[in-house]
Amino acid sequence: LQLAESGGGLVHPGGSLRLSCAASGRNLEYYAIGWFRQVPGKEREGISCISKDGGTYYADSVKGRFTISRDNVENMVFLQMNTLKPEDTAVYYCAASTDSDLAGTHPEVVEMYDYWGQGTQVTVSS
Repeated sequence: LQLAESGGGLVHPGGSLRLSCAASGRNLEYYAIGWFRQVPGKEREGISCISKDGGTYYADSVKGRFTISRDNVENMVFLQMNTLKPEDTAVYYCAASTDSDLAGTHPEVVEMYDYWGQGTQVTVSS
């Protein structure tokens, strides 16, 4: 399974971006998919996850502003990010876990994921 993120860029505070995570090699339908972000010098932060059954998880830092969704036909997962803040600036990664129900258990744990994309930069600045 290979994952590739896209959709990052520079946006003003209060703006929106939609990140995409495209899969190849296997069908994403059987995986839980998580979104993480990382800034230099800090640990990778798990911010959202969607399980095989559609169950979702959001970290408090993004709850109410970000929405995760999946399109099993297109083999993609999305992260809609609204009301962006400067502190959302980071490299964003998608990851896949063979624990298909992960959103309800330990979605924020890096070690629970088996496959990672290369990341896409999101910069929120005026």
